[in-house]
Amino acid sequence: MTIDKIGIIGAGQMGNGIAHVVALAGYDVALNDLSKDRVEAALATINGNLSRQVGAQKISEEDMKSALARITYAEDMDALSECDLVIEAAVEDEDIKRKIFAELCPALKPEAVIATNTSSISITRLAASTDRPERFIGMHFMNPVPVMELVEMIRGIATEDVTFSEAREFVKSLGKTVAVAEDFPAFMVNRILLPMINEAVYTLYEGVGNVEAIDTAMKLGARHPMGPLELADFIGLDTCLSVMQVLYEGLADSKYRPCPLLVKYVEAGWLGRKTSRGFYDYRGDAPIPTR
Repeated sequence: MTIDKIGIIGAGQMGNGIAHVVALAGYDVALNDLSKDRVEAALATINGNLSRQVGAQKISEEDMKSALARITYAEDMDALSECDLVIEAAVEDEDIKRKIFAELCPALKPEAVIATNTSSISITRLAASTDRPERFIGMHFMNPVPVMELVEMIRGIATEDVTFSEAREFVKSLGKTVAVAEDFPAFMVNRILLPMINEAVYTLYEGVGNVEAIDTAMKLGARHPMGPLELADFIGLDTCLSVMQVLYEGLADSKYRPCPLLVKYVEAGWLGRKTSRGFYDYRGDAPIPTR
């Protein structure tokens, strides 16, 4: 099957980044979210990010205009009916993803492929909730999508070879590098990254160091471009907690137990940059540590 038109469900941080790179690669994109306002906000973000690429001379003004023209608003699932591939990039919540697939499947043509951008949830289990597990695959983009070069690809137990091949060629056409992971909780990147972030939160929780000291230690002592607590705020503390819960429940190992302080921040609604408060307070001119 030739993949020409792409549907994307979810216009948040990940969804708008995926729409950006897919449209820039020459594909038509139908972008869906709960409201038109969210899609318009995503288009404004994409416009800003493309403008920065033009300013850095990475793309031309014509490339930017063409990419923006390829992205249209999909009001409902029926608007995705002609898509060859639909990428789900909703919140990291299995129940929500299952509801999306239940609405999506009846609208799609039989040969269409469904991909999920989940960063931790079982591909096999999600695929089993659809009418096409053999045409279902994990396609985990890294954040921020326009900058990061990697896409983790994960097959469910029922994913057919042809589905995997088509999806891999599509990812390569975006200029991304594929890393193939087995269908285990959190796959590869987050299986390694999120426990490190969780351990940084434990280090803060136990009073070993404050926010600034922990982030400085890892940036200067381990050459990390961003400290683990700063990175947690960038990812979203709710997403960090969701991934740790998947690891803890899926592998039944106490080393993956989410730090109580991470739970407390999420309960407070301090989710990081997207809510202007997390391990840093972003409401002023410069971020200020909250502990």
